Amino acid sequence: MNEERVKELLRKSGLKVTSQRLMVMNILASHPDSHLTAEEIYDLAKENSPEIGLATIYRTLQVLLDLHLINKVTFDDGFTRYELNGEKGASGHRHHHAICTGCGKVYSLETDLLDSLEQEVLEKLGFVVTDHEVKLYGLCQECREKKDESEENGT
Repeated sequence: MNEERVKELLRKSGLKVTSQRLMVMNILASHPDSHLTAEEIYDLAKENSPEIGLATIYRTLQVLLDLHLINKVTFDDGFTRYELNGEKGASGHRHHHAICTGCGKVYSLETDLLDSLEQEVLEKLGFVVTDHEVKLYGLCQECREKKDESEENGT
């Protein structure tokens, strides 16, 4: 995360550069693979700013979403999570996720293999895909190994 870029975007949008906005961006930047909920961001923010309120976190997240500095993601677990809006790939899309149904770990996939599908959709249907989101569900290596062990032991 480039803090100067964040400050510039806030100012260009007519918004103040506040410590809370920078703190939320720094929290997300320091937990790049965590996909934090608002409550988790709040808990981390309270460590350095005990006076901060949860409502401030929600308002800050909305501002950062509106500026496209962060993304909102859901993994069908009932929670809304947030991540930095990293550089988009050559396809112009966000990265995708693989989600372990055993332990819940989320992996970010940087490769976008849907470019050829999007081109085919354009050629056959005249439909231009402007964005997509892919979530792959399965078992991570650790959960697969635990499952194999339990099957070998007959449990």
